[in-house]
Amino acid sequence: MISLTDLLALSATHHHRLCPRQVLGARIGLLAGLLLDLPLPQPEKRLIAIAETDGCFVDGISAATGCYVGRRTLRIEDFGKTAASFIDSLTEQAIRVVPRADIRELAWDYAPSARNRWEAQLIGYQHIPDDLLLDWQHIELTTPIKQIIGQPGKRADCEICGEEIINQREVLREGTVLCKSCAEESYYSSATFMLREFSTNKHAK
Repeated sequence: MISLTDLLALSATHHHRLCPRQVLGARIGLLAGLLLDLPLPQPEKRLIAIAETDGCFVDGISAATGCYVGRRTLRIEDFGKTAASFIDSLTEQAIRVVPRADIRELAWDYAPSARNRWEAQLIGYQHIPDDLLLDWQHIELTTPIKQIIGQPGKRADCEICGEEIINQREVLREGTVLCKSCAEESYYSSATFMLREFSTNKHAK
């Protein structure tokens, strides 16, 4: 098993330096592997991670677990929380791990020579025992893990925009195959009309 020090060095390669949230991500990932009895970093794609924020915290999780967006083993559900859930896709056992509320203050006890709060957290989070650093619980997913993962290789065409949809992400509405955007589940809206209006007003001046 790779040491925490080595995992943190790997996480830090994606940033200018190592930070406390990377440490938390790595510690949370390692605890998840222990609780689910899975070897880490995982050699396969059995473990699925769902992080509740983005940024450096996620890089710590990836370094510890081997879960990456590119491997389709990492999802982001941005709740703005430094927390993550982990699912064994074989047994479908799932847990959620979150830092305890008092760890910022507790960090000083494990880094008494730290020069500031940031350094105390960086050092302290590496040494605080799991039961004092993290809380965890068994959870049940509201969406089945097989549906979350989808099925690679599956393709469909949206019957409105014509764009291709992969990994079983299409939506079926009254027998019509739609992408999520055309099914009104989009994160964006078309700017075509807005650009045309801007251009017309500009030339009018």
